[in-house]
Amino acid sequence: MYSRWLMILGAALLLPGIALQHASWLFSWFGRLPGDIHIETERGGLFIPFTSMLLISLVASLLFNLFRR
Repeated sequence: MYSRWLMILGAALLLPGIALQHASWLFSWFGRLPGDIHIETERGGLFIPFTSMLLISLVASLLFNLFRR
């Protein structure tokens, strides 16, 4: 039973990895959404991808609920 889920998880990670490698323009918007906080100072920078992580959480919740049923 666990091997099936590991294979599904591996495929789920492989597909975005291939997309990032060969078509990085598909995800160029990620991290630049309204609500993502990016602060630059002379001492360094701070980046908090609040909206991007909220979007990932919603998509993951939807997928988990679909596979759970």
